[in-house]
Amino acid sequence: MRKIALSTTFGYVLLLFFAIPSIVMAQNQAGKTVEFELKDSDRVVFLGNSLFESDKNGYLELALTTRWPDKKVTFRNLGWEGDNVFGQARSHFTNPPTAYETLMQQITAAKPTIIFIAYGGVEAQDGAAGLDKFKDGLNKLLDKTDELGAKAILLSPIPVLSGIPVDILESRNKDLQLYAKAIADIAKARDKQFIDLYNPVTDFQKQAKISEDGIHLNEVGYYLMATALENGLGLVSQPQVINIQVVKSGLEAATPAKIVPSEAQQMKFTIAESYLPLPLLAAELPKIEQKRTVKIGGLKKGFYTLIADNVPVITASEKSWGAGIEIKQGGVFDQTKQIQHLINKKNDLFFQQYRPWNETYITGFRAYEQGRHKEGLADLEYIMVWLENQIYLNSAPKSIVYQIVTVK
Repeated sequence: MRKIALSTTFGYVLLLFFAIPSIVMAQNQAGKTVEFELKDSDRVVFLGNSLFESDKNGYLELALTTRWPDKKVTFRNLGWEGDNVFGQARSHFTNPPTAYETLMQQITAAKPTIIFIAYGGVEAQDGAAGLDKFKDGLNKLLDKTDELGAKAILLSPIPVLSGIPVDILESRNKDLQLYAKAIADIAKARDKQFIDLYNPVTDFQKQAKISEDGIHLNEVGYYLMATALENGLGLVSQPQVINIQVVKSGLEAATPAKIVPSEAQQMKFTIAESYLPLPLLAAELPKIEQKRTVKIGGLKKGFYTLIADNVPVITASEKSWGAGIEIKQGGVFDQTKQIQHLINKKNDLFFQQYRPWNETYITGFRAYEQGRHKEGLADLEYIMVWLENQIYLNSAPKSIVYQIVTVK
């Protein structure tokens, strides 16, 4: 991820970012039934290795943000590529503090109320011989999160998908499964929730290309992993079918669709949305189960365009509309993409704040040279708060007017 040395003033950065475009039940796989919800003022932290750091499109945060549009929640991504439960990847810039002390400081500074922990992928390279050390480290880490009063949710590592010889791949994945089981056992012993990502990701690779190198997920992979996280938390999305019927008086519709009364003859309707859907990558997900289908019956022979707030979405024949067409773009999807854009801008700023380019010189043992720039890092908090307010104010689904128009 890109890092930027900070010497600009707060005012300059503020001007830059004003240009930005506009309680469920979950079955814990470790055996415990738990409730998961986000509340106002919750602070959610993602802690782990590249599994979190590489989510540059913010799908995990987006999935949780849109589920509770009426809750003002703060998210911080503390993922660090190559990291383990001892924070060793964080040791490159200064000593003291030690890498582990740095990890503890970063967790404490984030003030989590909920913390998703994803370790084990790096540690599994040590095989069975390193398992006890890993379990000790994970337990020690959980002692810290308990001390902070944060609810910890443990995630399994994901499999290696390709890129290495088959025999090594099989051995590597057996070790990853061994560590995943250890994480599940610790979750059960400590009354924590555990979410299996290993098996869902294994299945996802049969549906789409989810990685470029066989180790790190690509954008499609993170979209699908976000759905796996939702399912693991009990946030299951049911496929939605919107049924519209053309009649002499105009249109008839079944919930969640509602006809615009005064303009029924113009074939206009709205759709009641409880939360924004994740933006779909239509071209990349041909085998994914349809989530949102619009069926329009009673159309005369011809071609028709579905328009959302005066913007064309898709054109098809009356026969195709009668059978049902999956909608993956326009309308609420455009709104979700704007929220995703704001999330990514905020996360870029946070990355610059807690991992500046010249860490050793700004916050480390050579801060006597450039420590004056630390004030600039603190100023970024104002921009992040502004972005978080924009996310909160725009996360509730807007009322969008859809119209069916004949193609002439």
